[in-house]
Amino acid sequence: MGDPSTRQPANPPTSSDPNDGIWPYLGVGCITFVSGLFGGGMIAVLVAKIVGASQGCTPDAETGAPCNWFNYAVVGALAGMVLFPTTAVLLLRRSRMKHRNRV
Repeated sequence: MGDPSTRQPANPPTSSDPNDGIWPYLGVGCITFVSGLFGGGMIAVLVAKIVGASQGCTPDAETGAPCNWFNYAVVGALAGMVLFPTTAVLLLRRSRMKHRNRV
């Protein structure tokens, strides 16, 4: 057949790393989008509870929900949907750039 030292490997290495591209960023962004939605909403409802207690607003007797909790939850959820994925993707990008510069 030929000299074994001149044979090509069965699977030549590809030039592109499977972790390069948009897909890791898209995955992290989508997961943190949902986490930011619920996390931001829950934190905002806690803020609504504190604000309602400081203003003397009585919570709902049946559920214990604070006054105007829905308004706080919407604003907190929107903020979480933007801030959490943005922060996660920027930190991921920064760490990849540091890794690329080191190698």
